[in-house]
Amino acid sequence: MNDAAKELNRTLSEENPHVLHMLSDLGKDLFYPKGVLTQSAEAKAKAGKYNATIGIATSQGESMHFSHIQETLSAYNPDDIYDYAPPQGKEPLRQEWLKKMRLENPSLAGKDISTPIVTNALTHGLSIAADLFVNEGDTLLLPDKYWGNYNFIFGVRRKASIETYPLFQQDGRFNAAGLSELLKKQEEKAIVVLNFPNNPTGYTPGEEEASEIVSVILEAAEAGKEIVVLVDDAYYNLFYDETAIQESIFSKLAQVHDRVLCVKIDGATKENYAWGFRVGFITYSTKSEKALRVLEEKTKGIIRGTISSAPHPSQTFMLRAMQSPEYEKEKSLKYNIMKKRADKVKAVLAENKHYEDVWTPYPFNSGYFMCVRLKDINAGELRVSLLEKRGIGTISINETDLRIAFSCVEEEHIADLFEEIYQEAKQLQKQAEISG
Repeated sequence: MNDAAKELNRTLSEENPHVLHMLSDLGKDLFYPKGVLTQSAEAKAKAGKYNATIGIATSQGESMHFSHIQETLSAYNPDDIYDYAPPQGKEPLRQEWLKKMRLENPSLAGKDISTPIVTNALTHGLSIAADLFVNEGDTLLLPDKYWGNYNFIFGVRRKASIETYPLFQQDGRFNAAGLSELLKKQEEKAIVVLNFPNNPTGYTPGEEEASEIVSVILEAAEAGKEIVVLVDDAYYNLFYDETAIQESIFSKLAQVHDRVLCVKIDGATKENYAWGFRVGFITYSTKSEKALRVLEEKTKGIIRGTISSAPHPSQTFMLRAMQSPEYEKEKSLKYNIMKKRADKVKAVLAENKHYEDVWTPYPFNSGYFMCVRLKDINAGELRVSLLEKRGIGTISINETDLRIAFSCVEEEHIADLFEEIYQEAKQLQKQAEISG
């Protein structure tokens, strides 16, 4: 093991040994190398005469570039586009995101969190967390409604086993008791993923349910479990009514116990409608500021050893957007469009109770999607039939569940969308009755 990694691990052992135990074997080995990037950063600050360090080209005091590209980006300084961003991301962007997090999450008041590190969007952030905390054979606890890419990120890449509990209770509330039962079965370490708004259902728990989640995790920690909580906030901020908590569950779990490490993975992707920018963030919370610095160093090490740094132009674009006087106005405008679509879905379902002949909608109050549980119809067959016969695209989650993204359907078309889905489902249901 490298001496730098040993020193980081020693700091963790002194500050919070539970966090050290939570690290994977790879996580323990990680450190940020004091090589070219560190020396180049020092030279950038002090080399006033000549800077002959990092492998970029300069001309006339700025980053060399093609004029035919720059003419389409004339609003930006070439150094903010073509140069490498630091592995941890542009510092002003990191600070802007941190300020946003604290403003939007009042439960973070008085709690230590790391400065967000820029990732190449959410999947990259989740992969970093997997590398840091997941060993082969570790168990990942998920609700039975989850994003399929978790199978690749944690299962295929890191060889974790996945155990699930029903997302909903019979009354449609979040199933904290189910999570509790799985936690009790874990021997020493548990890795929990919480994703609200949930993909695929579009559900976010309310305040009472959030308190139950915190209580369940706290109870497990007090019983001696070491728990890594990965908060996938991909669709954060898109809460459409008062039944959903209006902040991240991360803010309620931060520093809840020394045996709980909370990790927030979020980004501009869905929140700021910038999917192709690939700008995400990873943020840690534990009670030791020194431990937070160690986790930042190990995260920088992963980034240096995989992508070196996230794209600079995207970070520059997002920073300018967040600092624009138009930012909050435009964000509110887009939120209202999304909310109206969600409200329209609810209205259409309420007005057409006969739709429940073929499906039962899962509770939803947030995000981009909603999901229905089909009755006597295979979701995969319905998906294909809708696509081939009616030109309608949906996602089959499993044999019974169909995900419908109202995020990409205009409000005035939502009623027709659901009627078309219903009619096709009814046809398949009739065919099944005849053949049965």
